[in-house]
Amino acid sequence: MWLLGWVSLATDSATEAIYPLLPFFLTRVLGASAVSLGVVEGAAEAVNSILKIVSGRVADRAAAKRPLVLFGYGISSIARPFIALTTTWLQVFTVRVLDRVGKGIRGAPRDAMLALWATPRTRGKVYGFHRAMDHSGAVVGPVLASLFLFLYPDHYRTLFALTVVPGAIAVALIFFVQEEVRPGGWNGSVRSGSRAAPTKNVPLPRQFTLFMIVLTIFTLGNSTDAFLLLKLTDVAGSVRFVPLMWAALHVVKAVVSVVGGAWSDRIGRRAVIVTGWLVYAAVYAGFALSETLPALFAWFLTYGFYFGFAEGTEKALVADLAPAERRGFAFGIYNAVQGLGALAASLMFGLIWRSYGPTTAFGVGAALALAATALLFAIIVPPHDADSRHER
Repeated sequence: MWLLGWVSLATDSATEAIYPLLPFFLTRVLGASAVSLGVVEGAAEAVNSILKIVSGRVADRAAAKRPLVLFGYGISSIARPFIALTTTWLQVFTVRVLDRVGKGIRGAPRDAMLALWATPRTRGKVYGFHRAMDHSGAVVGPVLASLFLFLYPDHYRTLFALTVVPGAIAVALIFFVQEEVRPGGWNGSVRSGSRAAPTKNVPLPRQFTLFMIVLTIFTLGNSTDAFLLLKLTDVAGSVRFVPLMWAALHVVKAVVSVVGGAWSDRIGRRAVIVTGWLVYAAVYAGFALSETLPALFAWFLTYGFYFGFAEGTEKALVADLAPAERRGFAFGIYNAVQGLGALAASLMFGLIWRSYGPTTAFGVGAALALAATALLFAIIVPPHDADSRHER
């Protein structure tokens, strides 16, 4: 678990050294529009998420999940630095898609591996810890990027090329991750010596399906964070300090992820996810109504609480609801819902931004988040929550 955490930290330090600069690089250096930004980020996340369904099904049937994880991290580490050579937004689109292909291949098998190392009472803490390591990498990367740009102003392409270093470190660390390999094509949470369980005859429960429907509504308002960065950049008038703002956001994410995950183990997943989604709605409303840099930066830091409460807890809820032998597939569906929703949301957000301005675009996102929150509270009763009420 710790090794996979360090892998994620190294990978995110590379990715997040680029990401906060990408809106500026696309719109100001390459001359792309807000719609193009939405296409790039939305399509990249959609490809990532669709592949997670496929990789999740393969992981459920594989004797070992680590090769998929290694392959996925390897693709991203090779593709990412090539953004340094791009001269058009379509070339950036290609590199981002390849980067997300790697993420799509590794995501579901990695999440399923983490589920093997957790109990029902520690899943929130395990996934919260892993998200905290992700976010720690997203602090390191932007801080180093800001330092580099301070010493070498406007050398964006050199910075992008240097991300090959943490990518190589991440791939090397995966070779040290130990995995218990079970014969028969499935290494789920069964006792040693048990026969592998067939995956095709075990249906995903109704509560899981309902959660995916509610999550779809939420993700339709959850556009790419690049639009938040674009508004911050426009109001700040410069990209120089945007990576530091992005790093500060991830400090909040890293701290709150551990707290949020552990909190969900105690009081139930639904309450913590609802809290996170309400924070999200408030932040988007704040971005819709605020026009000064101090106010926007305050809302941006508050945004970290949404991630800390919701990200790890949503994954813990997926692990709670899905049968052990189908968790890879379940995580694939979960990530596909998020990615396809991100594609639709980002395209819609970009069009609304262009036609009606950022205030309306952020307002629509806040409204969809509130609608999804109400539905989550009304129709989803996770097993962990029900057990907690019974014990009390």
